[in-house]
Amino acid sequence: MRDAIDNVMRRVSPYERITINVLRIVTGFLFLQHGVQKLFGWLGGEAAELASIRGLAGVLEAFGGALILLGFAVRPVALVLFAEMAIAYAWRHAPRGFWPIENGGERAALYAAVFLYLTARGGGGFGIDGLRGRRRPGPGRRGGRRV
Repeated sequence: MRDAIDNVMRRVSPYERITINVLRIVTGFLFLQHGVQKLFGWLGGEAAELASIRGLAGVLEAFGGALILLGFAVRPVALVLFAEMAIAYAWRHAPRGFWPIENGGERAALYAAVFLYLTARGGGGFGIDGLRGRRRPGPGRRGGRRV
């Protein structure tokens, strides 16, 4: 059994660079949708007043989701979005019960975990950050960074 698992791991390992980008793109796309629901009432949502906590969440989700989707400033944006989701979970979901499935917080918990991972890992090379990191260093510029 162990050999079969090792064989599968060897086969999928080369795709790590692609899968981190897929995770980032899908997460950004889905998170962006939550933001446009709150900001504009699109996609079956109800528009929130901009000067409210829900309005602020809509701004963070729409613009943060778009930046994650595009792969721009992934680490700092993911850190802010992790904080948003952790606060949302603690404030809105945790008081309703311990288990996320019971308190309705499974999406907030999952988004928080993914954003924490993206904060630590970065968004991969197939985004704006990756393109900027691949540029050749010119005069007065530092070399590319790992993404």
